[in-house]
Amino acid sequence: MKHITCYLDFISPYACLAFEKLPEALMGHSYSVTYKPVLFAALLKHHGQLGPAEIPAKRDWTYRQVLWLAHSQGVDLQLPAAHPFNPLALLRLAVACEARGLPNRYVCETVFRHVWRGGADATDAARLQALTTQLSPQRDVNCDEVKQQLKAHTEEAIAAGVFGVPTFAVDGKLFWGFDALPMLRDYLHGDAWFEGPQWDAACQLPAGVHRAK
Repeated sequence: MKHITCYLDFISPYACLAFEKLPEALMGHSYSVTYKPVLFAALLKHHGQLGPAEIPAKRDWTYRQVLWLAHSQGVDLQLPAAHPFNPLALLRLAVACEARGLPNRYVCETVFRHVWRGGADATDAARLQALTTQLSPQRDVNCDEVKQQLKAHTEEAIAAGVFGVPTFAVDGKLFWGFDALPMLRDYLHGDAWFEGPQWDAACQLPAGVHRAK
């Protein structure tokens, strides 16, 4: 049985879509999943990137594509009242629900749907309080231990080469994005391509030019 680590941030609609479709995409395969909340903004900062919602034209396209993907995949998804937003409260809540900071699928599903269903404000204080009551975390969401676990998850992801969410890590290989689910499925199925030269060769391609920063 393969073990998958799923790095996610509830701010990402693609993470929500991938989370919803993961069981269907991997149906028939033997696997287990550990969900690790990470701070997407910290990944962006480390890699010197802007988020999709920070580039106006890309922001518009992202929301249109996400809504179409949800429609085409039969996923119930609506944009929140405002996006992007600060996801720290939601990330810490998920981490606080388990002693090692590893929320189960129910917790992740509940938080994702808090954000991506109904079109409400994901950071509204009353809604956050109701969500906290529903999930009944084991620890204070603002305690140092929870904060450190979230930081550790994020640092672990960066050290592994994760640059975006969702990312699925298995056997030292990283599969990024909702559209990587078929690729992940083929890997779990034992497709020989993954044992051939192309996986590693892709990393060896020299850059022909470097853009000045």
